[in-house]
Amino acid sequence: MVSFDRLLFAGVGSLFASHFLAYGLYLPFLPLVLESRGISSEEIGFILGLSLVARILAGPIMTNLSDRGGRRRRSIFFYSVLASLVPVNLFYLQGYWAAAVCVIVLTILWAPIVPLCDAYAIDAVKKANANYGRMRLWGSLAFVAANIGGGVLVAEGNPDRILLWIAFVTLLTGLVALGLPSMAGARSPSGEEENSGEKASVFRQRWFWGFICVAGLLQGVHAAFYGFSSLYWSASGISSQSIGILWSIGVVAEVVLFLFAKQLDANIRPLTYLVLAAGAGVVRWSLFPYAEGFAAIAALQVLHGLTFGAAHLGCILILGRIVPSKWAATGQGMMGTSAGLLTAIGMTVSGPLYALSPSYAFWLMAAGSVAALVSLLIMRPLLQQRINESPQTGT
Repeated sequence: MVSFDRLLFAGVGSLFASHFLAYGLYLPFLPLVLESRGISSEEIGFILGLSLVARILAGPIMTNLSDRGGRRRRSIFFYSVLASLVPVNLFYLQGYWAAAVCVIVLTILWAPIVPLCDAYAIDAVKKANANYGRMRLWGSLAFVAANIGGGVLVAEGNPDRILLWIAFVTLLTGLVALGLPSMAGARSPSGEEENSGEKASVFRQRWFWGFICVAGLLQGVHAAFYGFSSLYWSASGISSQSIGILWSIGVVAEVVLFLFAKQLDANIRPLTYLVLAAGAGVVRWSLFPYAEGFAAIAALQVLHGLTFGAAHLGCILILGRIVPSKWAATGQGMMGTSAGLLTAIGMTVSGPLYALSPSYAFWLMAAGSVAALVSLLIMRPLLQQRINESPQTGT
């Protein structure tokens, strides 16, 4: 007989996997889809940047409403079903404005899904002693599969087919969420029931917002990579299949980190993950324009395990300790808002910089990593003190 805990862990892993299948098709290949429709790099940068601004405005509101209603699973289902209709419309529509509207609407509907998934996963960690890294890695593996599969689809000469696959797996995310058990009223391993009326005073603390800004910057320094790496590699003679593999190499490095995160947590503090991520970002984005040929680019892609994976893991661990479970999605949404704002700014600025010289866009990301690293080193003593003082259990 399969235990309830194993079914729960499998369900959460499937939830991450289905959403990141869609995102793994969207992120590397949407710029190629738009370019195939005659949209310029400057226009692509504007669309992606504007869509992130829309996500910034919508995300906190949508996650907070879900927290207040205590209906995270149903919210994921509702948002996913609506989002699945958008790529289908984009498949049939043409033109710059049609693309802009569809991408913006899709991004808005996707905005609360990852924070809600993470909040549900954090509850599973606290109340069922789950391993967050082992559940989250299925999202990363799905992202890899989407990168490779998307490369094959694009190579067949019809990039628009990517849109239909995005629609299908987005719908699948909603169906998986609907099948998960409710966490309402569950008890933590310590036997203490979460106070559903608890209000997180941490949201009113200035140090918390300093942390949120730095956490967002660590994700924002990926803006040029998300928006223009596929175009850059394609212009350098890298095939679409190889582009998919290059994306997957970075995510495999991320998966390895998640796989061993439980063991690493005993020796590495959450803030140390963030310092490692910032330092790796300085190296990765400084060297990015100099990497020529598949082997050199692939070697540099391994740093994604730190620039994204370590940053994400560190932030999840910290938020899980300082934010009450009742407001976990709100906390995740705030971090997502910060990341979205800084990524939007990065993409908007990277478009014109990329048009001048691709190197300028990636060196801007290196400068952002330097800023994050310096900020963390300055803030680290105070942040560590606040984390240690928090009554919340760790993730």
